[in-house]
Amino acid sequence: MVTIYSTPTCVYCNSLKKYLTSHNIEYKEIDVSENEHELEKMVAISGQMGVPVVEIDGNVVIGFDRERIDELCGIKA
Repeated sequence: MVTIYSTPTCVYCNSLKKYLTSHNIEYKEIDVSENEHELEKMVAISGQMGVPVVEIDGNVVIGFDRERIDELCGIKA
């Protein structure tokens, strides 16, 4: 399961979502700009206020770290 904590205006968030879609990776998006509870959860799991924060099968990735995301999602270059 892939969960992306994001905001609508985040360029990296939008790039990440396009990247995952291009590799047929399904994800759940959580807009933390409109949900304070989810924002608090994101900060609790990542220690970060910035987005994107990606949770992949319990692993937390800060930002659009393509190498780590590829590794966790099994995307081959």
